[in-house]
Amino acid sequence: MNIGNTRKKTLLFLLSLLLILPVLTFSPAQTAAAPAAKTKQVVGVTVATLWTSPGLARAIDAPSLTSPADIKAWTAAMNTADKRRWLTGKTETQALYGREVKVLQTKGTWVKVAVLDQATSKSSDGYPGWLPAVQLKTVPAADWEPSAGKTATVGAKTAQLYRANGQTKLLELSFGTRLPVVSESGKWIEVRTPQYGTAKLLAADVELTEPGAKTQQPTGEQLVETGKAFLGLPYLWAGVSAYGFDCSGFTGALYGYYGISLPRDASEQFRAGTAVSKANMQPGDLMFFAHNNGKGGIHHVAMYIGGGKMMHSPKAGRTVEIIPISTAGYANEFAGARRYLND
Repeated sequence: MNIGNTRKKTLLFLLSLLLILPVLTFSPAQTAAAPAAKTKQVVGVTVATLWTSPGLARAIDAPSLTSPADIKAWTAAMNTADKRRWLTGKTETQALYGREVKVLQTKGTWVKVAVLDQATSKSSDGYPGWLPAVQLKTVPAADWEPSAGKTATVGAKTAQLYRANGQTKLLELSFGTRLPVVSESGKWIEVRTPQYGTAKLLAADVELTEPGAKTQQPTGEQLVETGKAFLGLPYLWAGVSAYGFDCSGFTGALYGYYGISLPRDASEQFRAGTAVSKANMQPGDLMFFAHNNGKGGIHHVAMYIGGGKMMHSPKAGRTVEIIPISTAGYANEFAGARRYLND
């Protein structure tokens, strides 16, 4: 056996493999993948309620878990303080129609999400909680970028969303709902929706914001007048909509309508503002209340409206109201005031 010839043949064979392997294994035609279409997850119901965990809801909560959700029926059914108080500690927050979320976890028919525009120390992504997966919609990211065009923000207490024909009703939307604008025509504003394509809102019900435009700062009096539209609205734990607010959901919604983002919870709203003395409070300033005669943890927030009075969404069984700041149970728990408007 000629060992030298055998080695030469082996070496030649290996060299030939090295020459053809790049063609066989690294061909761009075989390995290049088409880029995935960019999408976002947004809320596809009038108001989505986020729970602390899946499966907590009662039979009475069923209208709030569907798509579309019947928030009016849900809140109407909770016709006692006890039925509303039950939600305490079981629901986290809410998110309005079209609001962007980040999916964090999936469990059966439920998903845990973070509401991107609700700041909290609980998560760097946004306020977290669970909701039925059916209440989310996938949209093209490019269509939902704030820089893509004007934004329509509902300024009425509620506004009817119509099909493009301007006649068929689709959803009733809450104050503060924001949708991308497609076009403007007379009394109508055509907007982009998560699941209906383009639809229409009455121009009288919305305010338009140019992409990238700096929102004009409101006056304290404007904040107060906006809040007065909700007087008599029953309190709702975790509520952020015209169908029911909790205390910080109310103050956050009022400032948010004017483009000023506050943290979601009262304790964090307290840390975010500029401290002002009780004697120097102005309309629009927020007042905070704490346990242990104002020295403990923050548990409530109200808006000062001037004249020694405040407006707030107090607790289950009560409604948005105006009361003197000297009211017992509040005066002794006053922990400080904060300002978010530039002087």
